[in-house]
Amino acid sequence: MLLVGAGGLGSPAALYLAAAGVGTLGIVDADLVDLTNLQRQILHGTAGVGKAKTESARDRLGDLNPHVQVVPHPVRLTSENALEILGDYDFALDGSDNFPTRYLVNDASLLLGKPYIYGSIFRFDGQVSVFGAPDGPCYRCLFAEPPPPDLVPSCAEAGVLGVLPGIVGSLQALEAIKWILGVGESMVGRLLLVDALRVRFREIALRRDPECAACGPHRTITTLIDYEAYCGVGSPEHQTQPEVSVGELLRGLTDRNVLVVDVREPWEWEIARIEGSRHLPLGELPGRLGELDPHAEIVTVCHKGKRSLQAQQLLQGAGFRVRSLAGGIDAWAVELGGGMARY
Repeated sequence: MLLVGAGGLGSPAALYLAAAGVGTLGIVDADLVDLTNLQRQILHGTAGVGKAKTESARDRLGDLNPHVQVVPHPVRLTSENALEILGDYDFALDGSDNFPTRYLVNDASLLLGKPYIYGSIFRFDGQVSVFGAPDGPCYRCLFAEPPPPDLVPSCAEAGVLGVLPGIVGSLQALEAIKWILGVGESMVGRLLLVDALRVRFREIALRRDPECAACGPHRTITTLIDYEAYCGVGSPEHQTQPEVSVGELLRGLTDRNVLVVDVREPWEWEIARIEGSRHLPLGELPGRLGELDPHAEIVTVCHKGKRSLQAQQLLQGAGFRVRSLAGGIDAWAVELGGGMARY
């Protein structure tokens, strides 16, 4: 089977699937092991920081059960490679954390005629189901359209309780093992809702939507599309100006009046900062726009560049001239050195 993502959900799922002896376990993930994610990505350890997640996962799972064949796919799952990669496996377990990949996994699985185990987490809540099974609903039956990208908070903004992906990922592994063995009652046609704060589980019945564009009798989705554009990522109304490099920012600080706006959290600001920068956490930024000079040339900064792009979009929408620092303060520390702390 194929594991999509070796992060929070994929970590416990991979460990239990390997321990159960699934035979062949493919893992597709293009990211590197990051120290700040280890509180929930328990498949990896501090010794693996900076390594490809697929490599780290292969080493750990090989130590856990050397009889399981782990096949690493150190790439992003895209419309160009999804059918080829998923086509080599009986079914997939979706441990992704973004809407474009969820719709991609759903549509690719349906085109291949294969089910997949769905899981998602947000702050203190989780969901589990099995989609794409014969006569069962798919992800689009539940969420026909993706939400507007501006309404989807980042992990840094919303966060997630570290133990929650352990619970949800383990439930996904359970569903996968049941499916392989053909035992028990699967989650096909049922959506399990996990409330970690109250330790409560609720179940919602799901039915296939006869109007579903992906699995209905008159389906219109017969090929894979650009899912980032479909979900509003990179669409014209959400495009940003090119990012600024470390060298460009350094020259800007020297040659002209550039305002650096650091949108990280206070604890991150205490670890390292660019001299002369202004600290405005991303969550506070919408209410503090009046503190910024409307004529200033602004560069937004975060840890590795993701939150600063969101801040850039927000500020551009308010009429500011702004770009984002590519790679964030981590790239600044790497390229300029000077003893700046990294985390």
